[in-house]
Amino acid sequence: MDTIGFVGSGNMAEALIKGIISAGICNPEKIFISDIRAERLKLLCEKYNVIAVERNAELAAKVGILVLSVKPQNMAEALQSIKDAIKPNTLVISIAAGIKVTNIAATLGDIAIVRVMPNTPALIGEGASALFANDKAKPMQNEAKSIFSSVGKTVVVEDEDLIDAVTAVSGSGPAYYFLLMEEMIKAAVELGLPETVAKDLVLQTAKGAGLLASEAVKVGESPAELRRKVTSPGGTTEAAIKVFASKDFSQLIKDALTAACERSKELSG
Repeated sequence: MDTIGFVGSGNMAEALIKGIISAGICNPEKIFISDIRAERLKLLCEKYNVIAVERNAELAAKVGILVLSVKPQNMAEALQSIKDAIKPNTLVISIAAGIKVTNIAATLGDIAIVRVMPNTPALIGEGASALFANDKAKPMQNEAKSIFSSVGKTVVVEDEDLIDAVTAVSGSGPAYYFLLMEEMIKAAVELGLPETVAKDLVLQTAKGAGLLASEAVKVGESPAELRRKVTSPGGTTEAAIKVFASKDFSQLIKDALTAACERSKELSG
């Protein structure tokens, strides 16, 4: 890739910068960053040898790919700051939750725009991202995909409305697993395990289950099949599963994801 710029240099921007450099997608001297926090720019420049730019407009004029990595509430101001400087052939990528492509185009005009919903495991290179490209961006879709594939798995959706479902499943998804871990640790302590032991067992079990499911799917084995393998008739796992079923665990999960999806739609306007 030629040049990449980041308007906003928070944790997700840093994860992407690290991934891009590690994957050899772009050299550090061709990565430009801007942020309202001078100390943040100094830190990233020292850590990754990227180049800080004082003004958003100056950055927008320099790069072929521009990543909008600002908070949603700061997006309008960021777009105003670059609208007169951005080149017509620039690929704009937004990772701001709830900001539609049409909202960005209303300020920047008829340009190539990709909207991406990443998630926090991208911070350790294990993210799940989904992207939607407008018609003008489709020829450059693979460039956007390669950026996010450097920090995990990336999928493409053809309907922007599906980003709300993505938000409910993978965008918010890590919190659901964290909640399960949190409650399992509490229950383990109540069963008599020391808290440190409970944490070690729960966290390693979560890690191992995730890795096992990832490997199993490569040979066509689903999470449902893995669950059945662990659930011996009349055994301890079955006893726990029966409790989940009696509380309508399946419906609870469906209701929770539906609520997240509906809230995402509300925030997107």
